[in-house]
Amino acid sequence: MAGLSGEASISRAADAKLGAGPRFGGNAYTDHGRRREPEIAAWVAATHGILPSSALFHAEIEKRHLATPDGICVDGEGRVLLAEIKTTNKSWRTIPRTYLRQVWWQQHVLGAERTLFVWEEHDDFNPIHDEPRSVWIDRDEKEIGQLVALATRLIDELYRRTTGQAPPTRAPLAPSRRNALRERDMFRALALSE
Repeated sequence: MAGLSGEASISRAADAKLGAGPRFGGNAYTDHGRRREPEIAAWVAATHGILPSSALFHAEIEKRHLATPDGICVDGEGRVLLAEIKTTNKSWRTIPRTYLRQVWWQQHVLGAERTLFVWEEHDDFNPIHDEPRSVWIDRDEKEIGQLVALATRLIDELYRRTTGQAPPTRAPLAPSRRNALRERDMFRALALSE
């Protein structure tokens, strides 16, 4: 979802999902991020109470909307809070849009109000600061609405390409009941794997 930014990105994303185009299996930077993530997640848990997660969640209404946040908790007011962790060798002045889209998508899938975006800057794979940097990103319904529309178009395009048929017409989605969910229902997005 992070790569869906407009109409042109739908065709590229469909190509990638169906195995066309270049494959990315990782590199030294992704390996570094995988090694550092548990350490950074421990810092997030200790400082913000957001526990690490590797679970795959699906949205309550559209089960094909999936997300894997790096951390999750329910705060004292019953709100779902997430964490997203990154490592970078760049000094960011703002969070890159691809990461913001990833955060908003996760908020959509889990019904979360906020996400603690955490990043650790490194130089030649050595952390620069004593602690990671972090910023809260609030839910943005406008951005989420645009992502949901793009995701729907991507799902429709994949359906067309794999079946040769037009996608079935859908009944309009019911309005979100996110604010009406009880605390025990907050994780109804069901962890599919841990």
